[in-house]
Amino acid sequence: MRKLLNDTLRTCGVEVVGEAGNGADALAACARLNPDVMTLDLQMPGLSGMDVLRKLPPGGPGVLVVSAHTDEGSTLAVEALSIGAAEVIRKPAIDGSMSEFAADLKAGVEAAAAARRRPARPCLARPHAAPSPPAASPRAGRVRRPVAAPPGPRDSIRALNRPIVVIASSTGGPQALAEVVPRLTNPCGAGVLIVQHMPSGFTRLLAERLNTMSELEVREAVSGDRVRPGLALLAPGGLHLRLAGGIVTLTEEPPIGGLRPRADLTIEDVAREWRDRCVLIVLTGMGDDGTRGAQALKGAGGVILTEAEETCVVFGMPRSINEAGLTDIIRPLGALPAALKQVMR
Repeated sequence: MRKLLNDTLRTCGVEVVGEAGNGADALAACARLNPDVMTLDLQMPGLSGMDVLRKLPPGGPGVLVVSAHTDEGSTLAVEALSIGAAEVIRKPAIDGSMSEFAADLKAGVEAAAAARRRPARPCLARPHAAPSPPAASPRAGRVRRPVAAPPGPRDSIRALNRPIVVIASSTGGPQALAEVVPRLTNPCGAGVLIVQHMPSGFTRLLAERLNTMSELEVREAVSGDRVRPGLALLAPGGLHLRLAGGIVTLTEEPPIGGLRPRADLTIEDVAREWRDRCVLIVLTGMGDDGTRGAQALKGAGGVILTEAEETCVVFGMPRSINEAGLTDIIRPLGALPAALKQVMR
């Protein structure tokens, strides 16, 4: 597997500066080479991948977990994401597409590089000519630019009557969701829809993990689910979550910008159906997913909250919405549930 990763990374134009066969060697290599990104197998001899993740220092690399196609591998991967791994991809199946694996690996390395915990350093895996990451992880204690929060919702935004709530997140999202979702009240408006960019097979386990932590019922969505106040539905990896008449339909429409699920589609459906009774919360993540949907939601009279830069692992999705002038409320991650409560009645 190490040879396959090395060869594939180099083919993708990623500089590989070291490798390790076990957890102890991986930690030693990180201390010596100070990388941007580490690809990590969680099931290793000796010191486990989870132990490596827990022992990485605050200035350590962004971690891309390469997970086995097993229930145990997927469970470990979701746990790893919840304690600091940036992204996860699956190991290639014997009969799987290597070009698809290479694309997933390259995207995962780029996301992990953007989520690295301190600026500018050499790496185990470094995308050639990669742009500087938009933001450092909160564990680095670094704020690139102070973000002034707009007036509180009671001062400037009318309260919405039992709105539907959509939460969109990507890189760093599992950690962020674990802080936000358990603090949502039950019931929470008309219901909650969550779009987190993850490969298929992982979202069910993420939903189960959030469900054990939350007052709301949290589960992976299935076609035919009806939105209701005590339920939070998580879009399955590999499928778009569409909404009509309050009923969920999961579709295999083509990915948009390489993403399926795409939050824009879900948000646009919500804006059309709930109009001025919808709230969008955009958390940490790369790219601009959510911006097109936010335009539709804003036009329908909905309210938009974004996570502040200082707590984002990657300040991409919130930045895009802020720069488009669509944001009503900007708050650090821990303050978002209280802000949401203020805009609901």
